[in-house]
Amino acid sequence: MLKFIRENKVAAGILAIIRIYIGYAWLTAGIGKISGGGFDASGFLQGAIASAGGDHPAVQGWWAVFLEKVALPNAELFSFMVMWGEVLVGLALILGIFTNFAALMGMTMNFAFLFSGTVSTNAQMVLLTVFLVVAGFNAGRYGLDRWVVPFLKAHTPVGKTTKKVAAV
Repeated sequence: MLKFIRENKVAAGILAIIRIYIGYAWLTAGIGKISGGGFDASGFLQGAIASAGGDHPAVQGWWAVFLEKVALPNAELFSFMVMWGEVLVGLALILGIFTNFAALMGMTMNFAFLFSGTVSTNAQMVLLTVFLVVAGFNAGRYGLDRWVVPFLKAHTPVGKTTKKVAAV
């Protein structure tokens, strides 16, 4: 199964559909926040912190401490990072460029939202994104990664080092 998802061209086509779907979801969410004007994550953060109390908290205490001590005092920075992170992840996934990194950053945002007590489509997006991450290069085969990854491997010290090590 792993060989199929990582190397098969039919799997690459299916992964491209998944990648574009998830990318579209991220892109539209980010553009909505940017174009809506005045996106402020502080209300969301306060709600998540409040959900950490009671008999059955939706937010774990350790996460609520992070939100209260780090995120809330820097809500303007976190608002900026969420808006533009969503747009950049969406664009990268749609275009299939730096697909694995974009998918990983999307999962990071999804987990942050899930840790904060939001369900929505985040769990579904995490599940689908796992397939992209596991597929590696094949997830971006039908995207710009098809040209960018080989170029970077041929023209960067990391790519050249890897080739020398593999040849030894």
